[in-house]
Amino acid sequence: MEQEGPALKQKLSDDLKQAMRDGDKVKRSVIRLAMAAIKNAEIARQATLEDADVLGIIAKEARQRKESIEAFKQGNRQDLVTQEEAELAILQQYLPQQMTREEVITEVRRVIEEVGAQGLRDKGKVMPKLIAQLKGKADGREINAVVTELLS
Repeated sequence: MEQEGPALKQKLSDDLKQAMRDGDKVKRSVIRLAMAAIKNAEIARQATLEDADVLGIIAKEARQRKESIEAFKQGNRQDLVTQEEAELAILQQYLPQQMTREEVITEVRRVIEEVGAQGLRDKGKVMPKLIAQLKGKADGREINAVVTELLS
């Protein structure tokens, strides 16, 4: 059978069917939310998303769960923390292994050297390249922090 579109979208679709068969309500709802976000992005762009873009959306969904977990911990809502952590665990199955801070630093140094960045004014040359290379593997805020640190 000819496969249409990105492999990651196909995997989400297959996993959704499996979750429905297994009666896994949490996994089913998380995958449906992710697929809806992907569909909305495709409608906005009027194009089918590539795997890298799909990863970006899944990473964004995961980031939202992390932020909710922090908020619910501060609000002392352990029930909601547990639910968000379960959803986050499902989303993380679709993301590549997250890079450590040391790995991010190594990549940032390599790109800084590659583009010949001299200081903070060259951040605009470094960031787009890094964001494209590390999409889904590292948090954008962490990349930004490391770039700022190393260019200062």
